[in-house]
Amino acid sequence: MNVKVGEVIAVNGTKVSVRLDEDSNRETLFFNGERFRGVSIREYIAIRRGFRDIICMVEGEYLDERKVESGARPDFVRRIDVKPIGHYTNKKFAQGIKYMPMIRDQVFLVSEEVVGNIFGGRVGSRLSIGRLLKEEIEVGLPWQKLFNSHIGIFGNTGSGKSNTLAKLYTVVLNDDTLAIEGKSSFFILDFNGEYTGAQIVSPERKAVYRLSTHGDGTDKFPIHENEFWDSETLSVLFQATRNTQRPFLNRLVDGKKKYDSNVGSLAAHIKATFKRGLASAHPRPDSLDLLRRVAGLIGASVVEDQLQKVSWHSGQQKFYVPSMSGTYFDADGAIYDAVLSECINDLSPGTLDAFDQLIIRAHLQLVNELSIGHVQFDHIQPLIKRMESSVRSLRKVIHVGSVEAPVRMLSVISMRRCNNEVKKVFPLILAKHFYETHKDVAGFPPDRTAHLIIDEAHNILSQQSAREQEGWRDYRLELFEEIVKEGRKFGFFLTVSSQRPADISPTIISQLHNFFIHRLINERDLQLIDNTITTLDSISKSLIPGLAQGSCVATGTAFDVPMLMQVDPLASSQQPDSQDIDLEVLWR
Repeated sequence: MNVKVGEVIAVNGTKVSVRLDEDSNRETLFFNGERFRGVSIREYIAIRRGFRDIICMVEGEYLDERKVESGARPDFVRRIDVKPIGHYTNKKFAQGIKYMPMIRDQVFLVSEEVVGNIFGGRVGSRLSIGRLLKEEIEVGLPWQKLFNSHIGIFGNTGSGKSNTLAKLYTVVLNDDTLAIEGKSSFFILDFNGEYTGAQIVSPERKAVYRLSTHGDGTDKFPIHENEFWDSETLSVLFQATRNTQRPFLNRLVDGKKKYDSNVGSLAAHIKATFKRGLASAHPRPDSLDLLRRVAGLIGASVVEDQLQKVSWHSGQQKFYVPSMSGTYFDADGAIYDAVLSECINDLSPGTLDAFDQLIIRAHLQLVNELSIGHVQFDHIQPLIKRMESSVRSLRKVIHVGSVEAPVRMLSVISMRRCNNEVKKVFPLILAKHFYETHKDVAGFPPDRTAHLIIDEAHNILSQQSAREQEGWRDYRLELFEEIVKEGRKFGFFLTVSSQRPADISPTIISQLHNFFIHRLINERDLQLIDNTITTLDSISKSLIPGLAQGSCVATGTAFDVPMLMQVDPLASSQQPDSQDIDLEVLWR
């Protein structure tokens, strides 16, 4: 750094004023075979202090009138305001204000090699996704720090954030010098089906699940039956309330696990519940409709027809058969046996999948608890109705069995053809599945990592949704907040991509470590960026609303200083399926 361009004339706190020489405003200079950028806003200069160089960023530019003799033509000198960001010693850059310049210290231009070191990697480093926007030099990203953290990629639609997400993981997962296979797993929650082709890695290196709720015959994501029969999983799937419905599911799962090992336990459970619901000491009128529903689910048409003859006598507070005078179902069970003795053996569940079993067990559990006055019908019935409504869609995308999902380096779960209900609920099951599975196999300290990538994250991480209950929204966010707060110690990292960062939970945003920020124009989004990301300087913030497509500001713990860069576009075969429509071609 031997190109002197000025000297320090004032130091006020962390604000330093520099008077520049007359020839300092050239755009590019060459010296001893090295290329130097001229002095302008957001460029970097070095102030020589002893044997070290204090690196500063230019924040403002002014003209000062130079004192001249009376009557002479006024003369002006160029002055800039700079802010120290670190120091450069022994060809290494250290971030932070440790040394301050003094008046009359000399100011020098910074070479491209030094600029590359300032931005956290050397020029030509293998993890390069683009070039510095202004300096137009390729610079490598510090992948050791970047992928060991939670990442946020934000930008309005069409700003290039999908290309940045794909480029980032394409470069690192296809680097032959890194032994990633078998040591790290990557999972993409793809709401729009943008990564189901040849994106990121070759098709043979990834597993793709094309889920659909519009018909059978499509892919289904495998979940182990032990994971499905879990009260927390069922609470997530069916949006159970915390105080009444979740305890009900806890008792249902505990009863299933307690008696399920016995052959024919479900059939015995059905028969015992029918008798208890109709002929207990304190029967409840709601039990009759529940038992009729169970008979229909298991295909016991004879029993279902016989139950149509049974009614509730409000005066006696018992069930009876109107066509048989005085035939009341007392607690001794005699009338019950007489009415249903011919068809009682039809109460056999046959072959049922996990979802049918769940619906049947929920009805039986409610009948049993109503008979002893343990619950109120109005509190649990909405949960069962949600189960019956959701099961139609969930059984099309989930396969419950003893076979788990195959482990690949990259797994893509596409929900493009799923309805909104599945898009809202199923990602929680996936996140819980990946997180819990990884914690079970990773040691401590972890000997492997897992990376969950959520594209269009505002679909599931929003706290603004008015379509769901507040308690369920809190429960939904708690799961991802636990991942973003506790996942790092287990080697589980989150990458969040969204058009509307202001809609995402502030707790999640505050726990992200590194950011790639594309064009954002909404005031709430800009305020969030301003209040949350402390590593972003004022000049970089002011540039965000006007960034061109593909341009972004990279900042965070992995970067010594904010980096304004242009991300290189991927090859057409590797680009996410989110390109803009070319109307010139379409309408020609």
